[in-house]
This record gives sequence, C-alpha cells and structure tokens, in this order.
Amino acid sequence: MPLLPYALARPFLFGLDPEAAHELTLKSLAVAQNTPLQWAWCTGMVDDPVTVAGIRFPNRVGLAAGLDKNAHCIDGLGAMGFGFVEVGTVTPLGQPGNPKPRMFRLPQANALINRLGFNNDGLDAFVRNVQQAKCRRPGAHSAMRLGLNIGKNATTPIESATTDYLTCLDGVYPHADYVTVNISSPNTKNLRALQSDEALDNLLDALSARRHTLAQQHGKHIPLFVKIAPDLDEAQIASVAVTLRKYGMDASGTPNQQWGLIATNTTLDRQAVAGLAHAEETGGLSGKPVFEKSNAVIRQLRTALGKGFPIIGVGGVMSGADAVAKLQAGADLVQIYTGLIYKGPALVQEAALSIKKASRD
Repeated sequence: MPLLPYALARPFLFGLDPEAAHELTLKSLAVAQNTPLQWAWCTGMVDDPVTVAGIRFPNRVGLAAGLDKNAHCIDGLGAMGFGFVEVGTVTPLGQPGNPKPRMFRLPQANALINRLGFNNDGLDAFVRNVQQAKCRRPGAHSAMRLGLNIGKNATTPIESATTDYLTCLDGVYPHADYVTVNISSPNTKNLRALQSDEALDNLLDALSARRHTLAQQHGKHIPLFVKIAPDLDEAQIASVAVTLRKYGMDASGTPNQQWGLIATNTTLDRQAVAGLAHAEETGGLSGKPVFEKSNAVIRQLRTALGKGFPIIGVGGVMSGADAVAKLQAGADLVQIYTGLIYKGPALVQEAALSIKKASRD
C-alpha cells in the first residue's frame, strides 16, 4: 500500500493547471524513483501472468502511452504495480507540440481533453532515458514489460510518414518488449489518414520488412501493435481488420503473434460531455466518456480477427469492474491513463486483482 494516500495529493494537484500538475508529477517521480521516497506511491505487483503476442506479462494491467512521453519515469511508474508500462509517443526529432493551454480537466465526467501534439525531446534522448531505467539494465530481471510508442513529426508530410516510423523503429527496437505504432492521435494533422486502406497497408508492409531486418540484426523478434481511434465507423474498423489479418495471420488464419492492436486512442466525439466546461476545446477526449466507444470497437475487432489475435483495450477504465469489462469485450490486456489521474495508483492493483478474480470465477 502507498504510504501517501492519493486522496491527500489529488486536491493539491487538481488545484494546479492540468499540464503543470502533469509536469510536477513526472518530475517528482523521476527524482524519487529507486529511492526510499518511492514508497509514497509504491504498490505490490499482482501476480497474474499471461502470455500475449509471445510476451509473458506478470499481470494484465498496463499504463497507456502519453503520460511519460520522454521515458523519464519508467522505474517510478513500474513501482505502481503495472504489469507493463508504455512510454512515448516519440518522434524522430524533438518538437514542442501545440501551443498552451492544451490540457483540460472535466471532473464531472472523469475525463480529460488534450491537444499536446506529440511534444517530446526526440528519439535520441528517448532511447538514452530508456537505457538508464534501472529495470532495463542487464541483470535487472524485471518482470514488468515495456512498450515503446512511435509516431511522426508534425512537420513531416503525411506522404513521408513511413520514413519517420522506420527511423523510430530502428532506434527503439533493441530496447522494447513491444513497439506501438501510433496512427490515431487527433492532435497531429492528417495522422489518422494512415488508418485508411492503402495507407495502412503500405505502412505495415514497410514496417514488416524493416522488422525482419532488425530481428536478424538484434537476434530477437519484437511484436508491433497498431493503435487506432475510437471514431472509426464499422466499415473502417472492418477494413483495418482485413489489413491486420494480412500481416498478423499465417496462411491458415492463425494469428502469428507478430502484430497486435491497441483499441483505442482518444475521441473527437463530445456527445457524452456536451454542456460541460471545456467540452468544446479542440483535442482528444479521454476517460470515462470513451469507455463504451472503445469497448464497441474491441468487440467488433475481436469478432473480425477471431480468438488469439492480440488486443490491448484502453479507454475509460476507472475501476476494477471497468477493467474486467474490457476483457469481456475481447481485450487480452488493458491499459489505464486518465483513470490513474482521477483515482491514483491504487487503481492499478484494484484492476489487476479484479481481473485475476474474474478469470478464476
């Protein structure tokens, strides 16, 4: 159990500008991780192992990308009991992101809106930070798995996006347990166009070829997960599934565990928060209002892809019951982000224990 109940820290953090609170939290984690101060938020890791995409995860609950964009706090976040932590999104070159203010709380809806825009320090700094994480050093034998999330620079034309993804894949491949290909952020112009039929096919084809080369070079095969939006219609989701079947299944239709899906990113839909303060701010909406939308996407994808295709469910997990519902919708693993901000580190253990209990009932 954490020594400092989150209920005591939350009023202070929520009294700050959202991005200021975000940065203060990350700086505090970075300074205190791997020191006795870590016990302020440390929780035990629930032992509930599962193998997905050829990776053994110590439990099914992970942190979604976006919280730690520069990979400064991998050890500190892992101490919260996550079975896996995903950091990024990283782009080849550092970029400031969109103008401030660009983060907004909607407390009545347990939601956030952000239009950060892949603000990060760039690939070289990101990789250095990953290498410095104690849990990733040789001999650490950490059970927690690490996902590295890659994207494209805002100034890169969409026609040249593949080059950015390949550059990032080259850089992160040796250091990742899995790599996430983020083509669904609403805050980089035209990025979601990469989810269309031909663009997605071309991107996955290029990434598959590069991964083959990297696997031979580094002597290990890393699965790639494609992160998609909750705002795709049924026909678009079906099209994504067809493309993923092409790359993620062998000739007999059996998943090859080389590709997976993360469903979903944030939404542009404001119906669930209409009338609330900040509801009309530009950006992606996360938190409880995304819960049912993401679950609907997961259900359709599971039906289209069948049993065994790796799916990570994310969007609106605010309780252990929500985490279980993600799995019931068809996900193999779940991620949280906004729920961590509203509920604190105790949510990680609650979700993992609920999943463990549900799987045994």
